Amino acid sequence: MRRRLFRVPAALAVTALLAAGCAGADGSSASSSGVELHNLTIAAVPADDSAGLYIAQQRGLFAAEGLHVTIVPAISSAEVIQEQLAGKFDITDGNYVSYILANAQQHADLEVLAAGSIMEPRCQEVLIPAGSSITSIAGLRGKRIGVNVLNNIGTVLVDAALRAYGVSPGDVHLVPIPFPAMAGALKKHQVDAAWLPEPFITGAEETVGAEPLADLDIGAAQNLPIAGYVVTKTWLQKYPKTAAAFRKALVEAQRIADTDPAAVEKAMVAYSGVSATAAAVMAQPDFPLDTDPVLIQRISDLMVEFGLLRKAYPVQQMIAPGA
Repeated sequence: MRRRLFRVPAALAVTALLAAGCAGADGSSASSSGVELHNLTIAAVPADDSAGLYIAQQRGLFAAEGLHVTIVPAISSAEVIQEQLAGKFDITDGNYVSYILANAQQHADLEVLAAGSIMEPRCQEVLIPAGSSITSIAGLRGKRIGVNVLNNIGTVLVDAALRAYGVSPGDVHLVPIPFPAMAGALKKHQVDAAWLPEPFITGAEETVGAEPLADLDIGAAQNLPIAGYVVTKTWLQKYPKTAAAFRKALVEAQRIADTDPAAVEKAMVAYSGVSATAAAVMAQPDFPLDTDPVLIQRISDLMVEFGLLRKAYPVQQMIAPGA
């Protein structure tokens, strides 16, 4: 377990942003760059996995490519996928599990335009209420564990951690609760434990005194790719220059995020509503510069192992050219 030395309210600010939305920071564009579409609406879960997106917006990297980007906070990838398929969003940023399920089960024809994050220690955790008698993952047998939605990356991470501690995933009960409501659910003992990413980990610790039970960067899920930036195949075919411009700006932002922790902190303050003090103590994921289908295939294989898929989905076919 880690200790945090500073405590400031962050969860309420995150919740407010989720409700109100978050517009682009810089509406101007330095050049047209020959893009087919200048105005982009991007949905992203405001976790630190999205820091590359926020840095690109904050530093005008999108604007330099002729793109005016509006960022809309999302509750979950599963929620925004259907809206993306309906044309509401140009690009979405979320967990790979939801996108793989949409392709495998709904024939959604989604493609990964760029990688977003790879899990590092303490970025994803199981938390318990203050004063809980549970002392280890093994103590979760028969307990209720909150996840933001069922059958997404949270399910895979929790199941992998349970398996690492010799607990069958079937021995726990997963309860869907949106991230902004998770701290309250822990406090009210509506669940016995909860899976949370940053900055919601810090928020739950600050507001209700939740305590970390286990780091999920363990076992079969260690260093697992978490999130990526996704488009529909139809959108990509219609706007290839726009896609290339977005990717160029994002990769530069990912490079900054991976080498400058202070840039990540500043971006999270601006776009996720956490304080500078809270951002400084949050763990940060790895921000890859390219999309490795071998790494992402690990997710598909784990989805089969934990019953989310009947057979492994070949993720190579959903990696966009140039990603």
